[in-house]
Amino acid sequence: MDTIFALASAVGKAGVSVVRVSGPSAWDACSRLCGDIPAPRRTALRRLTDGAGQILDEALVLVFEEGKSFTGERTVEFHLHGSIAILRAVLRELGAMDEIRQAEPGEFTRRALEHDRLDLTQVEALADLIEAETESQRNQAMTVFAGALGQKVEAWREDLIFAASLLEVTIDFADEEVPVDVSDDVRAALLKVKSEVDRELAGVDAAERIRSGFEVAIVGRPNVGKSSLLNVLAGRDAAITSEYAGTTRDVIEVRMEIAGLPVTLLDTAGLREAADPVEKIGIQRARDRAELADLRVFLLEADETLDVSLRDGDIIRRSKGDLSGDAEAISASTGQGIDALVAQIGETLSERVQSSGLATRERHRLAFAEGSAALETALELLDFGPERYDIAAEEVRVSIRRLEALIGRVDVENLLDKIFSSFCLGK
Repeated sequence: MDTIFALASAVGKAGVSVVRVSGPSAWDACSRLCGDIPAPRRTALRRLTDGAGQILDEALVLVFEEGKSFTGERTVEFHLHGSIAILRAVLRELGAMDEIRQAEPGEFTRRALEHDRLDLTQVEALADLIEAETESQRNQAMTVFAGALGQKVEAWREDLIFAASLLEVTIDFADEEVPVDVSDDVRAALLKVKSEVDRELAGVDAAERIRSGFEVAIVGRPNVGKSSLLNVLAGRDAAITSEYAGTTRDVIEVRMEIAGLPVTLLDTAGLREAADPVEKIGIQRARDRAELADLRVFLLEADETLDVSLRDGDIIRRSKGDLSGDAEAISASTGQGIDALVAQIGETLSERVQSSGLATRERHRLAFAEGSAALETALELLDFGPERYDIAAEEVRVSIRRLEALIGRVDVENLLDKIFSSFCLGK
């Protein structure tokens, strides 16, 4: 492979900038810049110089031998002073070396996959970890990045290989007397794996919500206080508030964290019969987004009745409690009831993610569903006895292949370019 280099820290002025070099010529590059190669995995202070002997920077240099680095290759990291001028000079010097080239997006991580330092689920989790904004997202990504999903797939694979081997032994000795009926052992192994796969499959929706976030729509009539509530929750004037009805014409979105979960609050147009064609469009959009939202918060006037069908988890609050004197109502002006409302939103969403599994993506869902379906077919075939064991064994192998695709062992080449294109150059 080529030797590649890139900035591995954030672009721009910083206290420290990290440049990573990986590949067979990484140590040669280190020698040319530093004069010697520090002991592997021990940080050393070195002066970096260009080809003319001019000092580029005094940096911390960290060297990894093959098999011990993130990529699995010889790797060097230069921890530079975060000056843009220093960074440019070092990158220019590396780029001038014939055997070294600039890394492509995600290429370091792709090499880690190719050298079995990471499996495909860990690669995806690393991308999620980099993008994590909330504690729940960090925990979820860190669990998968640590290899939890890959370890489950390996355990399932071993059980399924055991089941398939029992069936194949029966097939191989079909013309001889086989002392033990293997169907009970095979069925137990298949049921065990299928139960665990189905449990993960059931938790995909909740896990995906942790990764991508929930949508909470604030719904009500015009001038009921939806925009004021949004502004209080957001801690800023995200929406225009006015005494005139129909101020909000489009859906306004504010991203925030509630109970450690990523939440997008939606301020929607007031629901009423409108003559203005623009307001009509806004009201229809409000209805559509509210219908798709994960949770709806309905704001009502003191004497108003709700005329829509409620869904499980919907929250109803009376507004303008400071004017009505209702102790149970909320008030965006005084803050009355706001903390309790936020707590209820957080509690409702937290309950929904309690069943979350490790799988977070649509391709995970498909792999689980196809693997489970193949196991269901294999279990049905067992009922027909040894004459169907060959077909049952093939269905077990199909399930193995579907689950192995999760961690990148088979049928994933078409996924790699899409996955790695989301990474930055330093990863």
